[in-house]
Amino acid sequence: MNTDLRLGDARELIKQLPNSSVDLIFTDPPYNLSPYSTGNIRMSWRKEFNNDLAEWDKENFIPREWADEFRRILKPTGNIFAFCSYNLLGKWHEAFDPLFDTFQFVVWHKTNPPPKLYRAGFLNSCELIVCMWNKGHTWNFGKQSEMHNFIESPICMGSERVKNPLHPTQKPLKVLNRIVEIASREGDVVLDPFMGVGSTGVSAVQLSRNFIGFEINPDYFEVSRKRIEAANRKETGYKPESLNEQRMYP
Repeated sequence: MNTDLRLGDARELIKQLPNSSVDLIFTDPPYNLSPYSTGNIRMSWRKEFNNDLAEWDKENFIPREWADEFRRILKPTGNIFAFCSYNLLGKWHEAFDPLFDTFQFVVWHKTNPPPKLYRAGFLNSCELIVCMWNKGHTWNFGKQSEMHNFIESPICMGSERVKNPLHPTQKPLKVLNRIVEIASREGDVVLDPFMGVGSTGVSAVQLSRNFIGFEINPDYFEVSRKRIEAANRKETGYKPESLNEQRMYP
């Protein structure tokens, strides 16, 4: 499949895309949860709980600043899906609900969320994915039982997890594949303007979609490039020869 990966600021790169050129915008932008973080929790009996997010999460993400460009590049049959934290849900709704016929959300239930050591509240076991579209949008449901706005999956772990550089919010392919399958078709163009370590691109390639990805962090960009290239080679029947190359495969 065709892939177009660009290193730089998504706010500038998105302006380079033609009108009505993207079938699915699927992304995981900053959550702005850093002000609510209590810091990492260090334990004597196990690895510390990573409760801090990366520096990029501290940059203020304002959904309404992206609304016009998202709408401009999206095809009339296109869909938008974006991972969203509780503190930004209302801002997403305020910016995008007036622009689209439908604004909904999907709940991702994490079957293995980090524990609450002091049992002082609920586990953070659910994450929201906001979604929006107009009438006539692409939708690949076969029956009512497939239309639940609920996905259950473990967090990204094991061999799928990128260890270096570590991305604190890397999403599992099981969740990404579900959205890509229902909201686009083979040969469509999927855009992720906050590509991170490239998981949306891997999903797109695995499901025979074309992919455009933007990433501002050079380290994340490089690992994205390697993962997506490896996924592309795998889809075309390429067999890795070295152990290091094999490890690139998700």
